[in-house]
Amino acid sequence: MRCRCNGWATDSVVKDAHPIFLLPADKPGLSHLVAFVLGASTTLAFAPFSWSLLAPLLILPLLFICLTVSPRDAAKHAFWYGFGLFLTGTYWIYISVHVFGNAALWIALLLMVGLSLIMAGLVSISGWLVSRLSQGESWRLLVIGPAAWVLIEWTRSWVLTGFPWMALGYGQIDLPLAGWAPVIGVYGVSFMLVLSAAAVIPTLMATSFGGRVGGIAMIVLPWIVGGLLSLVDWTEPTGKTLRASIVQAGVSQDKKWQRDQLRPIMEYYLSSTLSVADSDIVLWPEVAIPALNDQVESFIARIESDARRNDQSVLFGILERSYENSADGRIYNSVMLVGGKERQAYRKRHLVPFGEYFPVPPVVREWMKMQNLPHSDLAKGADVQPLLTAADGTQFGVVICYEDAYGAEQLYALPDAGLLINVSNDAWFGDSIAPHQHLEIARMRSLEFGRPTVRSTNTGISAFIAADGELLQTGKQFASELMTANVRPHRGMTPYAASGNWPIVGLCLVILGMFWIRDRASF
Repeated sequence: MRCRCNGWATDSVVKDAHPIFLLPADKPGLSHLVAFVLGASTTLAFAPFSWSLLAPLLILPLLFICLTVSPRDAAKHAFWYGFGLFLTGTYWIYISVHVFGNAALWIALLLMVGLSLIMAGLVSISGWLVSRLSQGESWRLLVIGPAAWVLIEWTRSWVLTGFPWMALGYGQIDLPLAGWAPVIGVYGVSFMLVLSAAAVIPTLMATSFGGRVGGIAMIVLPWIVGGLLSLVDWTEPTGKTLRASIVQAGVSQDKKWQRDQLRPIMEYYLSSTLSVADSDIVLWPEVAIPALNDQVESFIARIESDARRNDQSVLFGILERSYENSADGRIYNSVMLVGGKERQAYRKRHLVPFGEYFPVPPVVREWMKMQNLPHSDLAKGADVQPLLTAADGTQFGVVICYEDAYGAEQLYALPDAGLLINVSNDAWFGDSIAPHQHLEIARMRSLEFGRPTVRSTNTGISAFIAADGELLQTGKQFASELMTANVRPHRGMTPYAASGNWPIVGLCLVILGMFWIRDRASF
């Protein structure tokens, strides 16, 4: 039969529509609640839960709703889905702002809910596009659904400085769909996931045997091809095997900056590094030493001297004060490398808004100062910087904290970088799901680039990650850790590393543009 919901027509696979299919039209409030629950449940597809198969199952009802209701109502349902997804998936913002940032409760809630609302607003656009361009035709949904969803995922990565968290592709890191990542990136994985889910609807609505067979093929092919692609070695080991050590002090965020903690922290990193004198690379986490570099110069000089004597490269996070082009001095969140002929530094390029810089007018900044809230900006590093290079010539692609969520911004380091280095301070998020999600993102970068990653964080989860994204070794959270493993640099370029996000973004734009122009021409 043909059933109509709020103006759009769609085929039904049953003789009489079940009442549940009429919810969006008859009981919109209840239907919005269902969409919210679907979005909230999608968080379970990501780490640490990793119920990855939930993602296509939970987005399927949303796609059906968007197919069968008006664009306005589809946008509302997608909004509630997105709100549920981000409210449950990024609740840890409250922990960083209130628990460790000492901001008032209302400020923390405002930032947490506000960000969720903004992200949900962007997701609502994908619902509107699906409904507007599909026009109730299930075969259109097959391509419009993934194109609209992925275009908005990509848009979230740069609009308002970007927040690329919760892209559906990350949750598939351990499933066959991840095989697409070295070819078309994490957004390509999201595309294939939504494509597979969307194909269920025209398959169920098909009236011919051939239509059902074609639909089933579209459901399973992304998974089969992804599995085959995962068998391809896109890059290859090069050079000698390096012995690498990760040092993690395990100091909680509420204690790290206490004055009496500075000396014990420095002593821990010094003694730990001396204990692995046979390692070629020693990595400490983001801002491992809670001080400015010029305040602990004698300590850095000691580390540098020991590293040179042991023929090591020691990389550590620290706040770096520089007087280059500034008489007052600028402070950078940096990773320094010592042990070679001269010191090297990578300066964080993608700063966290309201964490590392505050895009507010002076009057608001003054109010923040009066409220004893953080209000000073860190300086932004250059978009393209010289790669840090070890004594043996190995070059590193370095990112600090959530910079690793912006894969395309790291492509400048390839193909020269043989190893990826990630330092972070996930202590800001306590015992929440954030550190696990962050590790999942780091794994995706290794898979996309075909490079091993050495990752050190202040309280975990520190890890050695293989070039195919596999976890080789992880440390315990909230404990001091000293981990050592053999790593080997890789060379070569994956298709994604050579082209970035533009192929998948271009495909989405072509699909949506083609249907938009076609529909405009028909009026």
